[in-house]
Amino acid sequence: MDTYVRKRRVLLLVHEDLVPPAPERIEQMSDDDVAPFKTEYHVETELRALGHDVRVLGLYDELRPLRAAIEEFRPHVAFNLLEEFREETAYDYYIVNYLELHHTPFTGCSAPGLFLARDKALSKKILAYHRIRAPKFFVVPRGRKPRRPNRLSFPLIVKCQTEEASLGISQASVVEDDAQLAERVAYVHDELKASAIVEEFVPGRELYLGIVGNQRLTPFPVWELRIEKRQPGERMVATEQVKWDLDYQRERGVEHGPAELDEETAARIQRVGKQIYRRLGLSGYARIDFRLHDDGRLFFLEANPNPEISADEEFATAADAAGLPYPDLLEKILRLGINR
Repeated sequence: MDTYVRKRRVLLLVHEDLVPPAPERIEQMSDDDVAPFKTEYHVETELRALGHDVRVLGLYDELRPLRAAIEEFRPHVAFNLLEEFREETAYDYYIVNYLELHHTPFTGCSAPGLFLARDKALSKKILAYHRIRAPKFFVVPRGRKPRRPNRLSFPLIVKCQTEEASLGISQASVVEDDAQLAERVAYVHDELKASAIVEEFVPGRELYLGIVGNQRLTPFPVWELRIEKRQPGERMVATEQVKWDLDYQRERGVEHGPAELDEETAARIQRVGKQIYRRLGLSGYARIDFRLHDDGRLFFLEANPNPEISADEEFATAADAAGLPYPDLLEKILRLGINR
């Protein structure tokens, strides 16, 4: 990291339920207890260690506290860790628009990039125009029955069209016939209150590419999700349990780390990842998710602007492998926000 770090007033925006408690309380808590606000705690702690003046602001459904903080604290930059507003993940880009209207620099992705990446169908349509391969798919709007196109054959995977973080995804999301398809679409409609996107299931390896930058992009080494103890017949799927259930992760040997790839394949993934980042208008930092088919074909799955950046998750560990340790990563994200 640079020997000189300019001290900034940083307004750390988090969900009101994820405001980290005092450090002395955290020291007495288990990993499971800390997990919900781990990212918020890591970011706050590291920014303070860097010497920045940090104010944590928890938001839920009111913008007045944000306006008051901007007027009183006069932040140099807002570090945006909000993933929803009024319990709607689709409202995250409204917060970014609000910051722009108040001429407050912010970290992470701008509103257009958040909007395009949020919609899995729209992002795939844009990338198809630019000849970037993605699984074939169709959308089932909420309240409609699925009518599978002839071009799509089983197995298929059913997801929420707009949610991220593997919300609602399980082994049951992979369907083998029309009856299972109808059942799973109904689950997405009824339980997640959203439209469903139905994609061809691509067998192969789950790969992640972290990228940081606005105009000049820095891709990190390709990271891979591994599940060491899969049950017989169990598909390689990044389910909600795989992502967030610590007990399940320990039991099944879930881990992420450097992908063992030949140089040509790794370079191809980084090249395509940067193309996707630009085509979807992403900025700040993002993670691009791929599936590498058993036959070597590369499929774009989804883009994740403002991904999970706790110190021990895949984005930060891949950055560290690229020579950007955690303090440097957060400082770079701050500067990209300020200099946007």
